[in-house]
Amino acid sequence: MSKVVGFCGIGLMGSPMVRRLLAAGHTVRVWNRSPAKAQALAADGAQVVDTPAAAAQGADGVFLCLTDQSAVEVVVFGENGIAGVPGGWLVDHSSIAPQATRGFAQRLAESAGRVWVDAPVSGGVPGATAGTLSIMAGGPAETLAAATPCIEAYAGRITRVGDVGAGQVAKLCNQTIVASTLNAIAEAVALAQHSGIDASALDTALAGGWADSTLLQLFVPRMTGPSSAPLGAVATMLKDVENVAALAAETGTRMRGLDGVLASYREAKARGLAGQDLSEIVRVPWPQKPGEPGAGA
Repeated sequence: MSKVVGFCGIGLMGSPMVRRLLAAGHTVRVWNRSPAKAQALAADGAQVVDTPAAAAQGADGVFLCLTDQSAVEVVVFGENGIAGVPGGWLVDHSSIAPQATRGFAQRLAESAGRVWVDAPVSGGVPGATAGTLSIMAGGPAETLAAATPCIEAYAGRITRVGDVGAGQVAKLCNQTIVASTLNAIAEAVALAQHSGIDASALDTALAGGWADSTLLQLFVPRMTGPSSAPLGAVATMLKDVENVAALAAETGTRMRGLDGVLASYREAKARGLAGQDLSEIVRVPWPQKPGEPGAGA
């Protein structure tokens, strides 16, 4: 059944998600802080609007796919924000702190009677483009069910993991594994290169063994040569790892491995790599990597 939805946040992930919603027959009103990114989707049939409130007005629900917690708060509760439009549901695909999500959900329910579902995603740009994203959701089951016909346009798996905020906890578990794995691959690449072997052969050499993974196959070529279209920024992953560390502190969870991973991403930011593709984390253990950061992206 086709729906009318708003979508705020037209970045690396948002654009292919909107295109898949349109291809599935839904009417999509798009808003982005940088209007040109939203306007690029007009040719695909999206309706470009001037404010988040306009994206939500008269829609069955609205989706967010924003950079960080501050952006979510502004888009929902700021001037001409979604909170000014009562009723309906809001599905937040952004990755923000669980406690902030719970607070935002309560504020939105009280101010607008709108129900919040936190539904961060995993699978990156390739997953969004192919419609195979994994969604980990927190919130009322009936609200998630109402939004599911839309979410299925770009997701291959949708799992409700609990009440509001639980989706963000699951995403931080996901990012613990992803950030740690990428850091380990970067260190393995550097170790191979410093030991006199061609690190670009690691994806083939390790294929089929216990070290093999989607990340290994995807990132060894990107870490050892020029990367193609960016898959995500170092700064975005650092934001998530900082949130993991904060949640670990709140819950008294000892995560010794995370300390080294967090140090790597912080060092990458200090070296001016925050805006670069995730593959550039390799420049922390391998500063001598040929080529300029981001070359080929």
